[in-house]
Amino acid sequence: MIDFNLLPKKKWPIFSPGWVWLCGAGPGDPGLLTLHALNGLTQADVVVFDALVNKEILEWAPNAELIYAGKRGGKPSAKQRDISLHLIELAKLGKRVLRLKGGDPFVFGRGGEEAQTLVQNFIPIRIIPGISAGIGGLAYAGIPVTHRDVNQAVTFVTGHDQNGNTPSSLNWSAISEGSQVIVVYMGMKHIDHIRMSLLNAGRDKNEPVAVVTSATSLKQHVLETTLENCAQDIKAAHLTPPAIICIGRAVLMRQVLDWQAQAAGETPRNVDPLNRGRPAESA
Repeated sequence: MIDFNLLPKKKWPIFSPGWVWLCGAGPGDPGLLTLHALNGLTQADVVVFDALVNKEILEWAPNAELIYAGKRGGKPSAKQRDISLHLIELAKLGKRVLRLKGGDPFVFGRGGEEAQTLVQNFIPIRIIPGISAGIGGLAYAGIPVTHRDVNQAVTFVTGHDQNGNTPSSLNWSAISEGSQVIVVYMGMKHIDHIRMSLLNAGRDKNEPVAVVTSATSLKQHVLETTLENCAQDIKAAHLTPPAIICIGRAVLMRQVLDWQAQAAGETPRNVDPLNRGRPAESA
């Protein structure tokens, strides 16, 4: 347990009874948790946590009741309305309620919906952002979502809507034309539809694609493929969610920035992934 007295002096927020803190747990690695999140865990009476929260993080809430409220596609899950109502009920009982969500609560995590319901029912809230998998997960794979020589824009999209279907509101042509790098959350189920939508919108069939499963955990696996072949390669590799998918030339940076492989003693690929005509060492 971290002793907050050893940290730089700061007036750490006090978790008052009857409050709900909506907190991001990060993409998996417990070390990516924020200090505000850790502070909340140590004070919480109840932690309501999602399926993708690393269970090691829950050990930092020694005095809290732990309530599972995970939602996973294709599996029996709690209804969103029931989760929100349970948070309200616990808060009205005077509990310090920490709602712990994987990644960041406001990035495809339904945190906005829960926060809105809490406010409408006069429950005081605090928002604690977390590192989103679309940034932190790709960083652990050695893929920067922005790079001056690659992209000036990045688009984050969800692979399915609240009904489990590919979002009909997404304008794939506009996304294809307007963003050099596309990061897809929860896109495994509909990857073939996403692939075809981008190809039909004029995206290069040879464009690099990376699929990162169980990002930042000990089970992390990275598949490098192309837009044309990504669906069949995912199937052949027997990959399963959770996964983050990156489409664009930023994926090529993994050839020199795969820091986890280097930490394991593997020799980095001595290449210039962006083909700029100069040695990789001077990039």
